[in-house]
Amino acid sequence: MKEKSRRLCWHGMLLFLLGLVTGLVMQLFPNPRMGLAAHLEGLMNGIFLLALAANWSRLRLSAGAEKWALGAVLYGTYANWFFTSLAAAFGTAAMAPLAAGAHRGQPWQELVITVGFASVGVTMLLGVSLFLWGLRGPGKTE
Repeated sequence: MKEKSRRLCWHGMLLFLLGLVTGLVMQLFPNPRMGLAAHLEGLMNGIFLLALAANWSRLRLSAGAEKWALGAVLYGTYANWFFTSLAAAFGTAAMAPLAAGAHRGQPWQELVITVGFASVGVTMLLGVSLFLWGLRGPGKTE
């Protein structure tokens, strides 16, 4: 368990760093507003992974469910930052019309971002649901 917490902590800090770097270059994106969203996604998802790392030892999950939960939250958090950054670079409006403003990408770009954000939604729902399920019942004795 401690190794998984340490791994989540490392990924949380890396994603936080990616968010900081994205904040430094967000004005260079064709859609700076979506660049700001990518910056915030990196920061918030990094903090989210740190919160999971701090509580991972409390989970009561089978080895398989734990593996799925870990994979889902890692994919979901990195993909959220990545697809938001890609949307800023493409200038797409897919699934984020408020952040897109008047920007619109090519149809294939809009499709890539739509599929990407949909995959993030599904995997984050899975990962968070498994984490919540793992916190059911009385806690572990430490």
